[in-house]
Amino acid sequence: MPFLVVSLALAGLALGTVPLAAAPRLALLLLLGAAGWWRARRLGARPLPALALLVIAPSLLLWALWRQPHPGPADPVQLLQGLDGRELVLRGQLSSDPRLRGDSAGCSVPLRLAGGSTELQLQPCPPLRQGWLVEAHGILRRPASGPHPLLSGPAERLARRGIWSQLRLGASTDLKVLARPATPIADLRRRMAATLIRQGGERRGGILAALGLGSAVVPLPADVAASFRAAGLSHALAASGFHLSVLLGAVMALGRRLPRPPRCALALGAMLLFLLLAGPQPSVVRAVLMGGVAFAVLESGGRSRPLGVLLLSVLLMLLVQPWWLQDVGFQLSVAATAGLILTARPLETALAGRLPAWAAAGLAVPVAASLWTLPLQLHHFGIVPLYAVPANLLVAPLLSPLTLGAMALALSAVLLPPLVPLLAWPLLPLSGLLLAITRAIAALPMAQWQLGRPLPALVLLFGLSLLPWLLPGAGAWPRRLGAAGLALVLAVHLALLGGDALLLVHRWSGDLLVARHRGRGALVSGKADGLSCSDARKLASGLGMERYDWITLLDPVAPDDPACWSGQTSLLVSSSAGQNSLQPGQRLESPGLSLAPLSGDSQALALGIGRHRWWLLPDPQSLEAWSHQGPAGGEPVAGVWLGFRPSRRQQRQLSAAGPRQVWLSGEAPGLPQGWSASGASGSLQGAPG
Repeated sequence: MPFLVVSLALAGLALGTVPLAAAPRLALLLLLGAAGWWRARRLGARPLPALALLVIAPSLLLWALWRQPHPGPADPVQLLQGLDGRELVLRGQLSSDPRLRGDSAGCSVPLRLAGGSTELQLQPCPPLRQGWLVEAHGILRRPASGPHPLLSGPAERLARRGIWSQLRLGASTDLKVLARPATPIADLRRRMAATLIRQGGERRGGILAALGLGSAVVPLPADVAASFRAAGLSHALAASGFHLSVLLGAVMALGRRLPRPPRCALALGAMLLFLLLAGPQPSVVRAVLMGGVAFAVLESGGRSRPLGVLLLSVLLMLLVQPWWLQDVGFQLSVAATAGLILTARPLETALAGRLPAWAAAGLAVPVAASLWTLPLQLHHFGIVPLYAVPANLLVAPLLSPLTLGAMALALSAVLLPPLVPLLAWPLLPLSGLLLAITRAIAALPMAQWQLGRPLPALVLLFGLSLLPWLLPGAGAWPRRLGAAGLALVLAVHLALLGGDALLLVHRWSGDLLVARHRGRGALVSGKADGLSCSDARKLASGLGMERYDWITLLDPVAPDDPACWSGQTSLLVSSSAGQNSLQPGQRLESPGLSLAPLSGDSQALALGIGRHRWWLLPDPQSLEAWSHQGPAGGEPVAGVWLGFRPSRRQQRQLSAAGPRQVWLSGEAPGLPQGWSASGASGSLQGAPG
């Protein structure tokens, strides 16, 4: 039966009934379903429930995918009526506090209307609060899509929240506050976070606020968040089942001698308090549901089946909010919980014969969670925190007292403010120690192992092949089959990463050309702005590259943040003061990759990738300068990149040169045969020859 369901899932992918991008989510629920079937067989359950469990998981996924959010008939995006933009006045309620945008000094905030929601883009950012009723006057547009799968854009980010449009305001006078209704819960969270940050500072206090309220409620400084991510400790600051278990464990320890009614009231109060502090995030709702179901089963005298509780919680959540399936935090939370249920205890037993009991117990939990979340880590980030397991072992003694203390500190901020300095006195040094350990681990070599983002189908095969090794007693032949699948995934992924390729990413702000040769890479960027630098870093990470061999910037304007570019390569060349990035006689070269000027009076360049050669002609002047000089050395040319739309004469001129491929940035209808255009915001990718 497992092979039947897996075959149906793969057939759905092949026939297109299941989107390929949904493969990791399909793998997650297939793993849960197959694990439930395996567990039921080991416990001697009847065949019918076991088979039903295995069928429910993928069926639930297909239903949730079918019910993913889409714009309704009254959604603001319908007001565009096929136009690119339209000036409108919208009235609605702010769904959250404004969040600063990383690319500017402005901010964004969702605006909820009667028929849907839109995102307000504000610059400068006015003082606004969640729940306020406002009237906004601006240009309504559809959000831009990411130009490449490795570069998700605003459209993909907002679609996961059921938002399909953006309203850009030109000035602060374009926004009027109509009413300021009371928002006691949001005010309470805001007051708690502000008190903790004021008491301990932006970093130490921010960590305490995130431990008590969750990092989704309390955004941390970028450097702190990056350190926790590199060390594999982001989960410690995201409100989840661990935080609820700490709170629930402390409350139940205090009320263990009480009769059942007050004990149940304490447990219910703890769960409601956790939901109040952290907000209705998917991972929080999952933890509260699981905690509530498990507590009810135990109090009724029954025996809780953790896997059944997990599947029931996931089922209820997706029935109510199918779009939660796209939430990365929800996916990681479910996978990690499944790992703790199914793999942690057998792994602890296996390690107990080789390690002390405390070490076996401490090691089993992070290893199990890391293995079960590994397919999702690779799919979403292409990065594996190499020291995640030792990092979790080091900080484990700190997390429980810090989490419980942070929650007590948050409550004291509103109930007993004079107690805040007294409670903060022992917690702030522990918070500083946690930050110091995290930064030390994040600074180690290869703290983030760049493996590149695999194809979704490879992620699905990887998850299914890993399953026999995660479930004890799976048998010899399933593990041999799993080992073969893992070897196949590794071979195909390394072959794709190690092949020669050229990637063009075109956006409104400029072009990025990434040349790859046997796992190495080099970059030519048309712009030197911060957004291009950020996208270049994301491309390197998604392609499995730690750094570029060299980077050249064609933008005559100096970069705003040179450290951003120089941090990605040891050799950075940029245009400045009207001078080209490379002069005649100069050359950038690394094994298999090279860049040299084609003429001295233009930006025309010759790019070498292995045995293949491309002409890079970013503007009409470079084409004219090259045509007057002729191809350097008469070498055969594999392809040409044009950063502009050529005229008919220029098209004939290039076609006469005989390149096998011609790539254009932007839209260009009616191209000759063999020519390709990236589109208004898109990409082109292929072998260089």
